[in-house]
Amino acid sequence: MPNPAGKSRHFLDLHRPGQPLLLPNPWDQGAAKILASLGFQALATTSSGFAATLGRADGSVTLDEALAHATAIVAATDLPVSADLENCFADTADGVARTVRLAAQTGLAGCSIEDYSGTRLYDRGEAADRVAAAAAAARDGNLVLTARAENYLHGNPDLADTIARLQAYQEAGADVLYAPGLIRIEDIKTLVGAVDLPVNVLAMPGVPPAAELAAAGVSRISVGGAFAFAALSALVDAATELRDKGTYGFHAATVAGRKAAGAAFG
Repeated sequence: MPNPAGKSRHFLDLHRPGQPLLLPNPWDQGAAKILASLGFQALATTSSGFAATLGRADGSVTLDEALAHATAIVAATDLPVSADLENCFADTADGVARTVRLAAQTGLAGCSIEDYSGTRLYDRGEAADRVAAAAAAARDGNLVLTARAENYLHGNPDLADTIARLQAYQEAGADVLYAPGLIRIEDIKTLVGAVDLPVNVLAMPGVPPAAELAAAGVSRISVGGAFAFAALSALVDAATELRDKGTYGFHAATVAGRKAAGAAFG
């Protein structure tokens, strides 16, 4: 079912410069329920984390799979959910709009669009046209649209290009701006000062802690696939202990998880 407009407005209202929304990225319904029980105010899907649950690399999920996953995460809790829709599974503006219209039928409060196709960065004008098409469909579907500049992750770590791209996406109608890969606090401050919309920062090694990002005016902090791969790291550690040592010390690390699952799952 489409998401009520009030839930999307609430989601956007949670984006406050200086008081960033901490937006974790669950990879399945159980993770969503646990994160909700821990007090987070909103959730976002992760393309890489979800792909890993299917035994695949990031970028291999289909539109139908992504929409079904979004529907499942939305159904897991009452929290607003934003979907990682990669490049909206389309190169053309018409295709982008179709994807966002379909996403609006899942109950999502928001979604994102990237300016990377999987093989190339779209040029700035083409990318802005795609954002404009997504923004129009998002308005019709009561979705908060996050526009992402992917150049830092894909071979062009140029702050001036990032800012120019995000300024173009702001003009095209995006609600939130996001440049994954920015690490230096000076660069983040410069970006925040160059745009008029809420800015999301991806938590990754080298990124300053949340308090410093808040002081820089950041409005949202997300983790991408990091929580999913942290969980897989714990699996690797436990399995390696069993395989190589034949011991069961990994049980000590299950206590918090069992407790959290019991509290979240009722």
